Amino acid sequence: MNRLAHETSPYLLQHADNPVDWWPWSAEAFDEARKTGRPVLLSVGYSSCHWCHVMAHESFEDEGTAGFMNDHFVNIKVDREERPDVDAVYMEAVQAATGQGGWPMTVFLTPDAEPFYFGTYFPPAARHGMPSFRQVLEGVRVAWADRRDEVAEVAGKIVRDLSQREINYGGTEIPGEEELAQALLGLTREYDPQRGGFGGAPKFPPSMVIEFLLRHHARTGSEGALQMASDTCERMARGGIYDQLGGGFARYSVDRDWVVPHFEKMLYDNALLCRVYAHLWRTTGSELARRVALETADFMVRELRTNEGGFASALDADSDDGTGNHVEGAYYVWTPHQLAEVLGDEDAELAAQYFGVTEEGTFEHGQSVLQLPQQDGLLDAGKVASIRERLLGGRAGRPAPGRDDKVVAAWNGLAIAALAETGAYFDRPDLVEAAVGAADLLVRLHLDEHARLARTSKDGQVGANAGVLEDYADVAEGFLALASVTGEGVWLEFAGFLLDHVLARFVDQESGSLYDTGADAERLIRRPQDPTDNATPSGWTAAAGALLSYAAQTGAEPHRTAAERALGVVKALGPRVPRFIGWGLAVAEAVLDGPKEVAIVGPAIDEEGTKALHRTALLGTSPGAVVAVGTPGSDEFPLLAERPLVDGRPAAYVCRHFACDAPTTDHDRLRAALAGRG
Repeated sequence: MNRLAHETSPYLLQHADNPVDWWPWSAEAFDEARKTGRPVLLSVGYSSCHWCHVMAHESFEDEGTAGFMNDHFVNIKVDREERPDVDAVYMEAVQAATGQGGWPMTVFLTPDAEPFYFGTYFPPAARHGMPSFRQVLEGVRVAWADRRDEVAEVAGKIVRDLSQREINYGGTEIPGEEELAQALLGLTREYDPQRGGFGGAPKFPPSMVIEFLLRHHARTGSEGALQMASDTCERMARGGIYDQLGGGFARYSVDRDWVVPHFEKMLYDNALLCRVYAHLWRTTGSELARRVALETADFMVRELRTNEGGFASALDADSDDGTGNHVEGAYYVWTPHQLAEVLGDEDAELAAQYFGVTEEGTFEHGQSVLQLPQQDGLLDAGKVASIRERLLGGRAGRPAPGRDDKVVAAWNGLAIAALAETGAYFDRPDLVEAAVGAADLLVRLHLDEHARLARTSKDGQVGANAGVLEDYADVAEGFLALASVTGEGVWLEFAGFLLDHVLARFVDQESGSLYDTGADAERLIRRPQDPTDNATPSGWTAAAGALLSYAAQTGAEPHRTAAERALGVVKALGPRVPRFIGWGLAVAEAVLDGPKEVAIVGPAIDEEGTKALHRTALLGTSPGAVVAVGTPGSDEFPLLAERPLVDGRPAAYVCRHFACDAPTTDHDRLRAALAGRG
């Protein structure tokens, strides 16, 4: 066992038995490098990363390779999900130097943590123009021994270049109609009308862009925006990227047609997509969207919820194929023969037709990823349900993929928002209860007495790493959604505590830009700052959204001002790279629409008339609208102040830009006020 044996990260624990003398990221590791005069080998990955597992098996479990690493380097292993700040600054260096990045990330550093040589996966033997890992190790060893001054000069230049890189912030003006129209035009140009989605292979689910498209449609009536959103959602839901048996989405599709996924399932993808499909149903009434939202929510609760009530980070792509070999996708793929083993010949033939399973296969070795191709004729719904249930039972007998049980605050915030809203829309109180359970865990375990947020926990033990901006922002987003759904003002209060930290520790007071780490965080070679949305909303745009919603709920002017100043980057980037600022564009839609503030008052929040108005408010499509519900005179929400009943009946108050409509007791009038336009 090496030093990783005492860590809580599942990824680090996967390497605790390696013959490599791994260190966790720590001051002690760099002290060791300085004391011994050795360079640092930094290896960054995450638990469900396929190529991380491959490199670990090929190189880190090899006694000879490990011995060379131990003799010549101080070896540090980092879980990028625990330390996104460390990952971000060195990934920026890798991408600047090589033009590409990915995981596993391999970086060689001086004892002062300055990078001088970079890469990602290195094979055990040279191939395809790529050096072997041993060749890389030997080359770095020789350079460090014979040309150390040159190495130090290169490292210093890299750090200087990184420190001088500036974000094109674009000032503090919010994006307006022109910028959002240009962003929509840019998305239209990159849209794949045959297959849905944007760009070519690999194809990632564009959840945040879809949220922008739905909000843009709600505010402007753009049918083109709605068409791109709905068609993309349908293509993904019918493709192999969606688990047709158990629900939930894989990380991405390796092809343009959504057929073959990279099979790992991430909490953040499923939280974002669950919410998007629920919002698509809210807009269109699509039965497909309803089914996918609920199946994805059920997947998260069934397969990712931990014993403590939080949500685990991911399921691996790989699993045992039944022969002792770990193979990507083994848990999910089928052959016609395997269908027959579970279903019998007649139903297997029907299942093959329904799910697109062929003799040739759509994956490897004649295996097929289950899809849902368009059917020519009608199939008996009861028969299909029976087939699905039996296949799910048959699959349950296979060795399951490993689960990364680490609870990441930010991703749990996304899950809380998705489950709270999905539960409210579809009358599933169990999903709302699951959201409350995760929120309780974050408050109980991740928040300290000063409302500072820890990034991770595992098995009820809080991790040592401080929360970054996305943690504060996404957890606040989840709490705000929970407050609107449950009518419990304590969640609004907790969101306020977190957002006060954002204002005090993450915002540049001069420019209004945001940093990914707090002003008091560990000093790295560069303070990370990235406004672009990638797999999840950036901390920057997520903070803008949460600040805006909190300001709408409370009237807090500093929070509104900070949100609007932060959106200057969306004004700059939205027209140019709309695919990579989708959440920022969605927040900009909310600013342009108000956002609307809705107060529902009734004799009691569980009284039928109050519940009906509350549901109507939650189902409104007005971008970013906030909802408060309670009794007259309640101090749970500022929006409820001085809001009486109307003729003794429950009433709704809708305000926007400091102007309020007359209160109404009529559902249709409330629905019209929240249709999103005007």
